[in-house]
Amino acid sequence: MIDVVSRMGELAIEIKGMEIVALDLRGISDAADYFLIVTGNSDVQVKAIAHHIVNELKLEDVRPDHIEGIESGRWVLIDYSNVVVHIFHPLERDFYQLDALWGDAPKSVFDSDDVEDYSS
Repeated sequence: MIDVVSRMGELAIEIKGMEIVALDLRGISDAADYFLIVTGNSDVQVKAIAHHIVNELKLEDVRPDHIEGIESGRWVLIDYSNVVVHIFHPLERDFYQLDALWGDAPKSVFDSDDVEDYSS
């Protein structure tokens, strides 16, 4: 499972996603095993990150169960059952503060300078 989360993070980095964080919710929530949270600079970038993740993972036979918010580009939610990807416009991420809401979850921070190091 962590391999899929890492791949999603890599794909977000390819489209210049920022503040990419994976939260390990196993044992904390039944909503999902992981949340991947990403920030895009604009509505257009938020949509581009979402489309890139969905399209590239489809090529790897990984398909989402549900997608919400892609039309507006403010907060896109991509539900892969065990992993839920949240791609936020900066104002939306600041408002909803999912990082703080799930602050007790183990966190992995993705760094665009070191793509291989976030699956720890």
